[in-house]
Amino acid sequence: MPFRIGYRTLKTGVGASLSVFIAQALQLDFYGSAAIITILCISVTRRSSLQVSWYRIAACLVAMLFCGVLFELLGYEPWILGLLILLFIPTVVMLKVSEGIVTSTVIILHIYTAGYLSWELIINEISLIVIGVGIALLMNLYMPSNDKKLRYYHKEIEEHFKRILKELAIYLRNGESEWDGKEIPETVELLTKGKSLAFLNSQNHILRYDDQYYYYFNMREKQFEILERVIPHVSRIHQIVEQSEVIADLFEELSQSVSPANRVPYFLERLDQIKKQFEAMPLPLSREEFEVRSTLLYIMYELEEYLRIKDRLWNHADKKKM
Repeated sequence: MPFRIGYRTLKTGVGASLSVFIAQALQLDFYGSAAIITILCISVTRRSSLQVSWYRIAACLVAMLFCGVLFELLGYEPWILGLLILLFIPTVVMLKVSEGIVTSTVIILHIYTAGYLSWELIINEISLIVIGVGIALLMNLYMPSNDKKLRYYHKEIEEHFKRILKELAIYLRNGESEWDGKEIPETVELLTKGKSLAFLNSQNHILRYDDQYYYYFNMREKQFEILERVIPHVSRIHQIVEQSEVIADLFEELSQSVSPANRVPYFLERLDQIKKQFEAMPLPLSREEFEVRSTLLYIMYELEEYLRIKDRLWNHADKKKM
């Protein structure tokens, strides 16, 4: 693996040096600990960084309270330090701020090393926490844009959907196809990566929790599940009937209309027309034709759900955006 310095590593290095510089300039004791706090608080997203920073501040305040009670009452002895940690860790876990255990332990050891607890030491420790957390939050204001990658996944997924729908149309018309189906596992991978990246992107929004790309990938994921259910049924159709051509035309039209644009009402109307058209046709003359037409009817109901998923999930995203 080639040597490289990522943006998070760069932020960590710059943030640690800034924290130590400020702590030294303020002539704080244990100034190196400001860098440790900064390193621990820099996270992969703005929201997680803010959350973790709060946990660390809360845990450090609890740690100083424990020090004030146990050290001052029982003394600064190694076994008292062990007792304090034994009591402190379950407490912060109970308070759901366990992410602050490491930072708090540093503060506890500062107080233990000093051998006393005074207002000057408390102010010193709080200053280290504020500097370390503050610099980490400042560093996390910058997050690289994922828009380029998200647009790539968006485009590739739509191209794969078009190919799959097109191949289903070809199979229904000819009863066979040379398609190797490689777009199926590729689409699964694209959806997984796209949805994960979109979720990460949403975590960089402090004041809003929704993300249009996340809604989009979630919608396509649900639609793809339906396509995966439909494919085996299409592959079992070996007899070409009149209705096969009609459904093939629908698949063809769907393949040409894969986009975020909402054409659901149009296709739902088309499906309704096809259903009425099928009902007006003569009854099947053989068992094979009956089975084929039953399969095609099932495929129609799955396509209706395919369209309604977009109507439910994508339109819901548009309303939240408004």
